[in-house]
Amino acid sequence: MNKWHQIFQRNTGLSPYVWVVFYILPFYFIFRSSSTWEVVSGIVMIIVFFVCYVLSFVSKGWLVYFWTSVQIGISIAMTLIFGYVYFSLFLAFFIGNIHNRIAFFTLYTFHLVSTFATINYGFASQNPVFITQLPFVLVCLIGVILLPVNTYNKNKQDKLEGQLEDANKRISELVKLEERQRIARDLHDTLGQKLSLIGLKSDLASKLVGKDPKKAVAEMNDVRQTARSALKEVREMVTQMRGARIEEELFRVKQILKAAEIELVLKEEAPLDDISLISENVVSMCLKEAVTNVVKHSAATQCMIEFSPNRTDLTVKVMDNGVGIGSQMSFVRGNGLRGMKERLEFVNGSLEIQSDEGTQVIIKVPKASKRPVEEKEAET
Repeated sequence: MNKWHQIFQRNTGLSPYVWVVFYILPFYFIFRSSSTWEVVSGIVMIIVFFVCYVLSFVSKGWLVYFWTSVQIGISIAMTLIFGYVYFSLFLAFFIGNIHNRIAFFTLYTFHLVSTFATINYGFASQNPVFITQLPFVLVCLIGVILLPVNTYNKNKQDKLEGQLEDANKRISELVKLEERQRIARDLHDTLGQKLSLIGLKSDLASKLVGKDPKKAVAEMNDVRQTARSALKEVREMVTQMRGARIEEELFRVKQILKAAEIELVLKEEAPLDDISLISENVVSMCLKEAVTNVVKHSAATQCMIEFSPNRTDLTVKVMDNGVGIGSQMSFVRGNGLRGMKERLEFVNGSLEIQSDEGTQVIIKVPKASKRPVEEKEAET
């Protein structure tokens, strides 16, 4: 159960010291009255209002709407009798925290109409209290109109963000599980058959040692060759697991930008067929980090990725039409750009950042004359 003294601060986002004013203010309006009956009835209504306000937060189901209806009735009475309209702000904040769409719009409409009606009645009857606090009454009326909608949309957005975060965690877990299963399948397909073959040939060689030594030696040579072939395949598989390919990263980049509603413009001047695996891995990681920064911090509507290979280098430019980073060095330190520099330095690459009508990240890595060839089999 929520602690009652934390309810106002957490759900409204305002300092509790601001709400102290609203706690004290109704008593000022009440004690201006000369009638003892009005003073007593006003104090009772204030107490009942705040009791119902707390109960509406801690209750569930139809009781929430019952306590809210009681508060609306007290707010109307306080406005008509004492000219105190500010209970409507409490109700505006609370109604915005109602998650049920139909209940929200029903209570919002009823509260808005009743507040309009009571304020208009106060002005029509030329209540001097309303005339003296006219600016505050207008501000209160604006709050009654805007605060519930703003709070409702904010809560809805927070809920969607929470669901999205849970979904991303679930997807991440599923990806890890799928990757483990893939690795298990690859290891089984790569090693299972060859290890079985090695076992069979070893048994056969041990039986042929006394009967046919030459054939036993041939079988052992086959065992050695099969073991080397298996080792080569395992090394290739590990290399593929560790390396991030540019083509695969571009596919993920397209998905991320599409989800963020950012248009992707891709320019590739030449095929990327002569860059080393380690350089391609570094470029892929840096490309991922640069696009992540565009999505999180740029507020851009378009992102352009350009590959410019030449004879010795590969240059990758990631440009957006967002707000730019200017001279905010904390942005550079806090968003992985330092990690990008360290990765690029490892392969003798470089990173340059320009900010003019957006941000431009320029990644440059040296190319190898050709991709590493497959490992040759050792001589027997």
